[in-house]
Amino acid sequence: MPLGDKLGWEKSESRYCGVETDFSEDMPQLLTFNISSGGFDFVVAPLMDPTYRPSLMEKDGGGLCVLPFSGSDLVLSPSQWSSHVVGKISSWIDLDSADETLRMDSETTLKLEIAWANHLSLQACLLPCPKGASCANYARCVNQILQGLNTMQLWLRIPLMKTEQDSMDVNSSNLIDSWELWNSFRLLCEHHSQLAIALDVLSSLPSVNSLIRWFGESVRAAIIHTDSFLTNARGYPCLSKRHQKLVTMFFNHSIQIVIGGKSVHSSPGASSNLVANNFDNNVEKSVQRHPLRSYLDYVGYLFQKMDPLPEQERFELGYRDFLQSPLQPLMDNLEAQTYETFEKDSVKYIQYQRAISKALLDRVPDEASITTVLMVVGAGRGPLVRASLQAAEETGRKLKVYAVEKNPNAVVTLHSLVKLEGWEDIVTIISCDMRYWDAPEKADILVSELLGSFGDNELSPECLDGAQRFLKQDGISIPSSYTSFIQPVTASKLYNDVKSHKDIVHFETAYVVKIHNVARLAPSQPVFTFTHPNYTSTKSNQRYKKLQFEIANDAGSAMVHGFAGYFDAKLYKDVHLGIEPSTATPNMFSWFAIFFPLRIPVCIQPGSPLQVHFWRCCGASKVWYEWCVTSPASSAVQNSNGRSYWVGL
Repeated sequence: MPLGDKLGWEKSESRYCGVETDFSEDMPQLLTFNISSGGFDFVVAPLMDPTYRPSLMEKDGGGLCVLPFSGSDLVLSPSQWSSHVVGKISSWIDLDSADETLRMDSETTLKLEIAWANHLSLQACLLPCPKGASCANYARCVNQILQGLNTMQLWLRIPLMKTEQDSMDVNSSNLIDSWELWNSFRLLCEHHSQLAIALDVLSSLPSVNSLIRWFGESVRAAIIHTDSFLTNARGYPCLSKRHQKLVTMFFNHSIQIVIGGKSVHSSPGASSNLVANNFDNNVEKSVQRHPLRSYLDYVGYLFQKMDPLPEQERFELGYRDFLQSPLQPLMDNLEAQTYETFEKDSVKYIQYQRAISKALLDRVPDEASITTVLMVVGAGRGPLVRASLQAAEETGRKLKVYAVEKNPNAVVTLHSLVKLEGWEDIVTIISCDMRYWDAPEKADILVSELLGSFGDNELSPECLDGAQRFLKQDGISIPSSYTSFIQPVTASKLYNDVKSHKDIVHFETAYVVKIHNVARLAPSQPVFTFTHPNYTSTKSNQRYKKLQFEIANDAGSAMVHGFAGYFDAKLYKDVHLGIEPSTATPNMFSWFAIFFPLRIPVCIQPGSPLQVHFWRCCGASKVWYEWCVTSPASSAVQNSNGRSYWVGL
């Protein structure tokens, strides 16, 4: 029984809530009790009798005789095993124990249980938390297993523990940052994409900055213990405000909730089968069939309390954390579907219309009867032409429009649009690359939408420099300037997707991506700025910037997998457009962020600076970016000479 049906959440795994159970020899009864009667969606259940130890088995003929340790695979259908059971590996195993017998038993048992789970086609297995700070042998064995695994995931159990900086306890020196434990384990396993995390959520939580790190990691489940719940005025379980906010973030990141532990709440009037569940004064009547049902109901209540996804986010769901190659606007002609997607972004064209209206009002006095020459360079299928003419109508100004477009297919649509709208006397269509067109007259206003996710990455500077020759000396360019920004991020999924190609080319490519499951480790900083028109004597579009980021002292260590890139553009005066998180234009979807991956992720410590270098390089036929890290350790300069990724002129 999913937690609820909400628009846009139909495909989210976080709709499903599981329960951690003890070992049972009767798996059908276990599912009936917890799923059919209890209302949970899946169980996290041990697959092997916890008393089993290989060293206790009798040896026959010099070989180890392994007795049956689990029930038959026939007791459930394959779909039941796959959909309703997450295997729980025996919690006693300790592969880094000083006791050789325990260590050998642990390795044998681990491999047996995962092989059995693999045979059952389970989607995931829960691995016990490492017993100490040293986990090299445990990670080695898990890495061996991962090499031969099919599609099953291994969830490493990690407690969401406080760091030393968070704690005021005199014994805080005994505390460790559990992220360090996870990071050590996954590095030993080579960032394997099938190794994920199940977070143990305890009664006390780390700082907000410490929690944020986990949302860029491969967290698949959050196990909330019953003793983490508080008791409300009516005796029912509830969570603190901080825990509620964390659970909501888990929902937003498709992290499944699992209830663990024994019931520690006894409902008032327990003698009756009917109990009143009251969560924040919302009263419901239900029959309690399971000792943990009230916890499940509370989690469902938190899910139902969430607002439905806005229309824009529902549209973007399919693009979340999906790597796309950036457009090559000068080398390639856009297709009709691409034009249509961009043209649906009404917010962008409203901003352009506002900018053009202000420019017209500044350009032409109220009493003057002057025709303003406006050129739309890169007119596409005409949305900026329409926005310009609407701005003229709004301000009562006269316009003469030149629509310059190099894509012959889009020009066909432009001619049809002009004829349909009756713009023949106002709009002149020019089928030509703006850089090579000889304009019959100078323009008062030059309008373009050549911006990419990183501002200049679709060669707006080069295009507008080429078009500037037909702008009057006092003419207006819209946009008038734009700045790129970068931000260090933890992005485990994006990193693994790039890594899966097993070549250097993909690590040296910048991708357009709707980033979602990432942790933004520090505020973004500006990189390159371009201004138009540009009348400086040296018109080089090459750029270099050194930046320094620091993560918050209470955040704990974090892994930098790469950099998210954004832009902010000033269209005209106070009218801006952009995707930089702190100033992003609301409800605009024309641009996703850009992602610059690092070939070797960098681990940074709190208070230790991350020093980054970015270059924008220009050649005779291409423009490209190079980037590297020089602190806390030096990396290679990526994409040297544009060997892997470049934009053609």
